[in-house]
Amino acid sequence: MPEANLNRLSFNEAVVFVKQRKKAAFAAMPVFGDDGDDENATAEGARIFLLLPDEDEGWSLRFIAGPFFSAAYAANDIIPNDEIPDRVRELMFVPTSCEEDWLTDQLQVLLGKLTQAAGIGEQMPDYEAQAAKGAGPEAVFPVSFIGGLKKPH
Repeated sequence: MPEANLNRLSFNEAVVFVKQRKKAAFAAMPVFGDDGDDENATAEGARIFLLLPDEDEGWSLRFIAGPFFSAAYAANDIIPNDEIPDRVRELMFVPTSCEEDWLTDQLQVLLGKLTQAAGIGEQMPDYEAQAAKGAGPEAVFPVSFIGGLKKPH
């Protein structure tokens, strides 16, 4: 078994782990932009599948997705057991822990906390400790720079 998979659990194993240990397990997939075919492309966001302990069912699956460096998620939903796609059931999950307030963090901070709690945090940069950078009031960005309206040709 490859070393990278030593702490990985199948979906069913992760469900048993969450139910028995009352801890979480997660799987994450990077999301690439339009240039995803470029071998030098970098991830612009992620999809996180987070198995959490649940009082009623014993476990629930939360799907969180969105861009990095944004406080807004594109998705933050609980997927009912009978609607979980087969491709999610084929993922490998990492045992971790998760606090409810982590779910309001920026996506890359949430990933950092999940990986730290899983003991694999050295693979992620420490985004929380980095100084926040912002533009001053004199900064002006062209609309095309922020993905707004494009000029007609």
